[in-house]
Amino acid sequence: MKTYSMKAEEVDKKWLLIDAEGLVVGRLAVLVADRLRGKHKPGYTPHVDCGDHVIIINADKVVFTGNKRKDKTYYWHTGYPGGIKSREAHQLLDGKFPERVISKAVERMMPGGPLSRAQFKHLKVYTGGEHPHEAQNPTKIDIGAMNPKNRLRTISAGQEA
Repeated sequence: MKTYSMKAEEVDKKWLLIDAEGLVVGRLAVLVADRLRGKHKPGYTPHVDCGDHVIIINADKVVFTGNKRKDKTYYWHTGYPGGIKSREAHQLLDGKFPERVISKAVERMMPGGPLSRAQFKHLKVYTGGEHPHEAQNPTKIDIGAMNPKNRLRTISAGQEA
């Protein structure tokens, strides 16, 4: 029996819509990265772009577990000596571009290389509930219903942890 290798013209790309309101960032990023790469498909082939297009709305309403919202730090370097910069997660989420939290999380879940960079371009992230991709008829996926851990769980005042 021979291993089947999918060809680029045999790939059936779909458009998926995910509402990120109340979802945990890391768990959302893992599922989105798998969908972008095509690892959820039975005919997954590592060297072929067999992933789907993913649209994420309400990116500004994602949540972090624990103290990550105030403790998690994003670093980058300007390229100049002493040019290390940093910003906390709450500054990004409350700032001008809150969708960068999700896009950076997904980007860092994918392997580096030309194919991953091409697959990453199929991710569209929007802060509000509107998106300009209605013509593609995206299929809505409820990530929160897949696993109860995908949503932030709150403990009521009467219960103990």
